[in-house]
Amino acid sequence: MSPIIHYDISSLREALQPYRSQQSDRQERQQRIALVPTMGNLHDGHLELVRIAKQYVDVVVVSIFVNPTQFGVGEDFDSYPRTLDADVTKLATVGADYVFAPSIDAMYPVLPPPTAVLAGNIANQLCGQSRPGHFDGVGIVVSKLFNIVQPDVAVFGQKDYQQLAIIKQLVRDLSYSINVIGAPIVRADDGLALSSRNQYLSADERQVAPVLHRELQEFAQKLKSTVLSQQVFDQLLVDTRRRISDAGFIIDYLEVKTEELGSVVSDSTTFNIENENIVILVAAWLGRARLLDNQLVVIN
Repeated sequence: MSPIIHYDISSLREALQPYRSQQSDRQERQQRIALVPTMGNLHDGHLELVRIAKQYVDVVVVSIFVNPTQFGVGEDFDSYPRTLDADVTKLATVGADYVFAPSIDAMYPVLPPPTAVLAGNIANQLCGQSRPGHFDGVGIVVSKLFNIVQPDVAVFGQKDYQQLAIIKQLVRDLSYSINVIGAPIVRADDGLALSSRNQYLSADERQVAPVLHRELQEFAQKLKSTVLSQQVFDQLLVDTRRRISDAGFIIDYLEVKTEELGSVVSDSTTFNIENENIVILVAAWLGRARLLDNQLVVIN
């Protein structure tokens, strides 16, 4: 069955309200609702988010909205693919119940919005350095979607690791009663993380793109198997950056952080990690495509 599409806020709220009432016409108990926020142009990674959501709830709402507030000057807002009909067809195959596809005017009566939801220091690193204001745009659109849908569960992909961390912080700090689930990265057979922006890759670039994941895997293995000092760690970073660059990428960043995106701590002789779980994060340009990836590393 194809999901029901809603284009305005009031009609979606009206459709969802009966699920929140016990012993309503539709069911004998209050049913749980999940939100899967997307910008559309869906691929298998997005569909996996819906599959995961359905494991936790009775009703799944997928939002499809290309959010102007998270695009900077010169970014691809105008050219970002809008494929609503194809997206709805795909969502029918995984059992999504509702699609929320609002207009810009519906979401932002005033644009740019005078109200801001700021993430603070966690947003001023990694992608936040090269995309100033991006996570402020994410913060307000996710807050609005949470208020509109009022989900019990929200599912986001771990490929956008920094975004996921910021949303978890937002839920904590604004006291949303929402269980935020981070879904594992879905990859092509050759390891490339699935992304709507992969379509910007030329045929030759697509052959090169999996190098990014392979280098993260190799870096992670060396972090786990090598006796680390600051000097050794720094050299591993230099060597990994060089190989990625030599493959044809222009690196935005390649960094190692704690799982909560804090700094790893070291002294002059020993590399000390506050939390056993650390994460390697990379963003790099290959032609017109800005590719993101990350690799969680557990140091035993």
